[in-house]
Amino acid sequence: MSTSELQDKLDALRADVEVLRREIQKAIVGQEEAVEGVLVALLAGGHVLLEGLPGMGKTVLARTLARVIDASFQRIQCTPDLMPADVIGTYVIMETPQGRRTFEFQKGPLFANIVLVDQVNRATPRTQSALLEAMDEESITVSTEAFRLPRPYFVIATQNPLGMEGTYPLAEAQIDRFLVKLFVGPPGCEQMEEILDRTTEGEPAALRKIVDGKRILEMVDLVRQFPVPREVRRLAVSAVAATHPDSPGAPDAVKQFVRHGSSPRGAQAMVLAAKVRAVLAGRREVSAEDLGLSARAALRHRVILNFDGQAENVQTDELIGDVLEAAGLSGQGPSTES
Repeated sequence: MSTSELQDKLDALRADVEVLRREIQKAIVGQEEAVEGVLVALLAGGHVLLEGLPGMGKTVLARTLARVIDASFQRIQCTPDLMPADVIGTYVIMETPQGRRTFEFQKGPLFANIVLVDQVNRATPRTQSALLEAMDEESITVSTEAFRLPRPYFVIATQNPLGMEGTYPLAEAQIDRFLVKLFVGPPGCEQMEEILDRTTEGEPAALRKIVDGKRILEMVDLVRQFPVPREVRRLAVSAVAATHPDSPGAPDAVKQFVRHGSSPRGAQAMVLAAKVRAVLAGRREVSAEDLGLSARAALRHRVILNFDGQAENVQTDELIGDVLEAAGLSGQGPSTES
């Protein structure tokens, strides 16, 4: 592919994403960072963990995204009695017109392009494992038969803050499979008035289908081809290394309050999200600024506090700020942790 052809495709990608963003904002009031983060994760080919109190628009965001990209959508409401077969599917006995009985696999709600896993931390660990295994492999195995999940495959999992009653914190190995973790905060007074105007008066917004699944896959492939300078890649490596308390370059706060640092998936998430941000900003290559803007969402769920950190209610985003400074990325990216 020539440079001019690549540039034309990148321009078309930016135009499509801008139309997508405007269409989503017809249904979502505010929450610009959450909308941006979900679009970045979609184009990076990863999955999203949204954390926020009930009623903040997380479900509406997932439904709206499915409508504007013309994708199949399923919602899973997690409860303590939800079983793995309820989400994966199971074999059932079917009777043919000739009276013969056969086993047929009935697909569960995981078989959709966009899957909203609502309140994932209210499901039991066994069901969480089934959900996240399918999410990571993009396939499931039942008995001896494997089933591929549809593409594009995008999981948006929501969770209530972990201090709320009846929640089961995700295990470190499971939460690591989310590309980014985003916070959805309460709206301001003006935004609340607009929400009331939209939801208590008149008709709901009519949403258009902007792109389809094939176009999304093309955009994901195009993002992967975007160049990352070696020095920027090294900054991502340095940042992830600095999240480990036994690393020589770790800040003092990390050594004091962190039990485990980020896995290599954290560096992958930073670089992929930075690629998307660089493309959307119209740059020729990924910059340190793009990396810094992507760092907190990529690392906040991968930095595990020790007992002292939990007891003192240390904010992970603040630790990541120290990590970015130690890695030479200071001042890049806002902190949004509540």
